[in-house]
Amino acid sequence: MPTPVSPLFIGWDVGGWNCDKNPASRDALVVIDSQRQITGKPWRGNLRRCINQSDNTSEFIAKLLELCELDSTGVIETPVVLAIDTPLGFSSAFIDLIMQGRAAGPIENSASNPYLFRHTERFLFERGLSPLSAVKDMIGSQATKGMHVLARFAPYIERCGVWTDSQHLRVIEAYPASGKRSTVMRDLLQFYDRPQHMGQTDQWDALACALIAWVFHFQSELLAQPCADAPEREGWIFVPADGLVAPTEN
Repeated sequence: MPTPVSPLFIGWDVGGWNCDKNPASRDALVVIDSQRQITGKPWRGNLRRCINQSDNTSEFIAKLLELCELDSTGVIETPVVLAIDTPLGFSSAFIDLIMQGRAAGPIENSASNPYLFRHTERFLFERGLSPLSAVKDMIGSQATKGMHVLARFAPYIERCGVWTDSQHLRVIEAYPASGKRSTVMRDLLQFYDRPQHMGQTDQWDALACALIAWVFHFQSELLAQPCADAPEREGWIFVPADGLVAPTEN
């Protein structure tokens, strides 16, 4: 019987489509192995060319690994979990508004506005976090970049919040800032020397994403799972459950 191939976990903190010269925010990648060791070298730049030049999922993953100075040989057989820090969907109410002219109910405060925030984002607001909106917070470029990658390289929905190529790649949405109150994330991050490994905040966020991918694979019960009424087309943000507070009313 062949030896199982160890999975790899890639964290991607997303920059805009044209972030080449943005000193504060660019694409950042970190790869860790099943032992949570950083493999290769954290990378920072713009993935636009990599995305454009990849003809299929295997080529895309191979290019990501090569950017991190890793050998991409055998990538077709390697299970990969890619955790992306950007909204990977728009709200159903927003889609219905622009596609069908269908208005939602009364609009009250910002955090509960169904045009601005998806079900998963409103879920987090009610539990003490403040996720950004792809509509109001000027991260539409990053969101469309992440969604473009899904459409090209992981077009199938395995379940709410989990996309796949139906072979070796699974993609989830992560939120690094959610780990600030999480003991799980603090315990995982304490083994990394930030000055040595991470020169930029976005690289540190990419590491947090990779760790969330690792937890998703090995200890998914530690992450908040999609609610039964979460719309599948909106996706889901996977965050450590121990970093959430009791729900509050808007």
